[in-house]
Amino acid sequence: MTEDRRTDAEADAAAADAEWKRRKRRAEVFGETLPETTRDERGESDAGDRSGRESATDRWLKAQVPPHHGG
Repeated sequence: MTEDRRTDAEADAAAADAEWKRRKRRAEVFGETLPETTRDERGESDAGDRSGRESATDRWLKAQVPPHHGG
């Protein structure tokens, strides 16, 4: 019975190693698609907020708001 447990533990270790290798290979091929943390967790803001000015896109979108929507 002890030998069965060791075999299970070895199988689990081999599976974990294989999974790590798959993840490493996927990262090499496709790159890291998602960051570990989000922008708000890192304290970063949008480009418009950093410069203190509105972007042209923001100005255009605000100009397109109909008067009856409080624009």
